[in-house]
Amino acid sequence: MKAVQISELTGPQAVASAEVERPAPGPGQTLIRVAAAGVTFPELLQTRGMYQAKHELPYTAGSEGAGTVEEAGPGSAFAVGDRVAFIGGKGSWAEYAIADDTATLALPDSMSFRTAAGIPMNILTADFALRVRGGLQPGQTVLVHGAAGGLGIALIQVALAMGAEVIAVVSTEEKAAVVREVGAQHVVLAEGFKDAVKEAFPRGVDLVADPVGGDRFTDSLRTLAPFGTLLVLGFTAGSIPEVKVNRLLLGNIAVAGVAWGEASRLDPTLIQSQWKVLLPYAEDGRLDPHIHAVYGFDDAPAALAELDGRAVRGKVLLVPGDPAASDGDPAAGDAAGTAAGTEA
Repeated sequence: MKAVQISELTGPQAVASAEVERPAPGPGQTLIRVAAAGVTFPELLQTRGMYQAKHELPYTAGSEGAGTVEEAGPGSAFAVGDRVAFIGGKGSWAEYAIADDTATLALPDSMSFRTAAGIPMNILTADFALRVRGGLQPGQTVLVHGAAGGLGIALIQVALAMGAEVIAVVSTEEKAAVVREVGAQHVVLAEGFKDAVKEAFPRGVDLVADPVGGDRFTDSLRTLAPFGTLLVLGFTAGSIPEVKVNRLLLGNIAVAGVAWGEASRLDPTLIQSQWKVLLPYAEDGRLDPHIHAVYGFDDAPAALAELDGRAVRGKVLLVPGDPAASDGDPAAGDAAGTAAGTEA
């Protein structure tokens, strides 16, 4: 079968398609015929050996995808023909992938494979951040950094679905238009965001969701309301900030780490319990990854380069066939694909 592999740690351009043996499912697993796979920031880091999860080279990349169950292993809760999305540490950038039942999501009939492929990592992370780690309640305010990216849009959509008021922080007016389209009630530019937020919300905000880090961190703390929490989701800015804990003491505020992958490893029931909460939002269309571009497997380096260039507005996908062709999914919205390198 065809797969996209990382064979050396020299960056996105070293990623390439290869012919590999089709895997077989074990107990509690399924073999999934992949219709589409998501491209995430961890894969970009993996091409440079900068991600915490390490795999022996060469290996098939990809941490999420969607498709149809081709074969069910012994004791699997899924059956041949089931439409699913899935999460794994590697292997989704292939024509066929293995997934554990605990990390496989049954899809509503209305959701297309391409929509579903962009959901697992970002939406589950957003839910874990806001609801589990942040204790989000209806009516609270949520500030989202990096709001036009895949995770940022997921944070906006989950916050809105749970009844929050959202302030989106973006770097350009073009990205501002995107986050307004997905429902953010307030949009501010990253340059000078603290003053803009404090003017609109003098008391401060209840939660800050920050996948960016870097120089924004201290000003993010200053935007928190008393008893507010800053959620640390990553460091796409490249630098890891430090906090002077007296700020936490004086403001009665908190900083919470969000490591969804580690939490799901420690608790194998976490993903399924999250999906029970999120499924109604998926069924009524409130969870939509806003597809930025779709690439074929041979163009995986270009897909990763888009993430590297910070030009992505929403989600980038990889597909095993022609990006402009239908993937055969009967669900609404998949009849026409998105040409490689063009926006959805």
